[in-house]
Amino acid sequence: MHTTFTNPLGKKLRGVNLGSWLVIEKWMVPSLFEGLAATDETSYCVELGDKAEAALTRHWNTFITRDDFAWIAARGLNAVRIPVGHWIFGPDYPYHPAYGDKPYPFVQGGIAILDQAFVWAEELGLHIVLDLHAAPGCQNGFDNGGIKDVCEWHTQTAYIDHSLSVLERLAARYHHSPALHAIEVLNEPRWDIPTAFLQHYNTEAYRRIRNHCPPEQVAVMFHDGFRSYTEYSGFMTEPTFSNVIFDIHRYQCFVREDIDLDVQGHIEKSVVEWNNEADAINRDRGVSTVVGEWSLGIDLRVVSLWATGPFNHALEGLDSFQTDVAYRAHASAQLITFEKYLGWFFWSYKTETTPAWCFRDSVERGWLPDKFA
Repeated sequence: MHTTFTNPLGKKLRGVNLGSWLVIEKWMVPSLFEGLAATDETSYCVELGDKAEAALTRHWNTFITRDDFAWIAARGLNAVRIPVGHWIFGPDYPYHPAYGDKPYPFVQGGIAILDQAFVWAEELGLHIVLDLHAAPGCQNGFDNGGIKDVCEWHTQTAYIDHSLSVLERLAARYHHSPALHAIEVLNEPRWDIPTAFLQHYNTEAYRRIRNHCPPEQVAVMFHDGFRSYTEYSGFMTEPTFSNVIFDIHRYQCFVREDIDLDVQGHIEKSVVEWNNEADAINRDRGVSTVVGEWSLGIDLRVVSLWATGPFNHALEGLDSFQTDVAYRAHASAQLITFEKYLGWFFWSYKTETTPAWCFRDSVERGWLPDKFA
């Protein structure tokens, strides 16, 4: 099946996530958590108290800089997806028991960093997808949702209302920027939150964003919530809705059937199963889907704070040459499939100790191409 790559704004997206910058994840930046019991941004700020401000401000100013934006642009990528927490604007936000006796535990100042990111993106011609990655009450129970092992976002009206308010404030703040390409209304809501509930939230989020961002300028993006695309057939489509992007995340290390694959099995999954899925999704929704997260990671041990194994890492026993060949093949197999979509964003640009999840490391090791245009 021949697919033509188009979208309402005429832009094919090839990008990278700026993960663990404004929403920190322990497995990506273990040095930041050294000596702490904390497992996520909430427990990090609660445990460190007043000391969190200096640590996170230093992290924000050094983990990603203008030089990184320039490096990304020089590779031929044209977009970055920036995860933000619901606390990005500072107080006030709804209280959660995980905050203990600190009603507003999160460090303030992230919005100034985000402002600077827009300046850099505009200078370098990069598009930005703003992604509400961590919602109040946590929408998935993952560390990246802000509070590990808690999924209560959908249980309180205050949590929903604050999420919508943050989206509208982001839209109002950045709608004039030519760099703003899309706003994603919520990252990875958990699979057991009812689809109808998510559809209602996504629709209201669309309305809030459209109060400031017209469809000919800014897309609205929503995640599949770890369920089949068929549950969203006909949802948020033309003519009632315009310039809506459907976001799917594709990894091969989190479930048993993937953990047990050998290298050839990982490649086959990408070029057969995921290729067929891409054709089906494009037939269903048109070419308006992005793979908002993917990686070269096939070893759960390096990323998980919760899994117990067995892990059966597919690259064990390979020498360095064979390992490089395997990663290059794994990368190419995914890219040739993901290119069928409107675009893709690798997770993530930078990690401290996990090169298969680090775009820059993967490029510099030759696993990924050094040019994407």
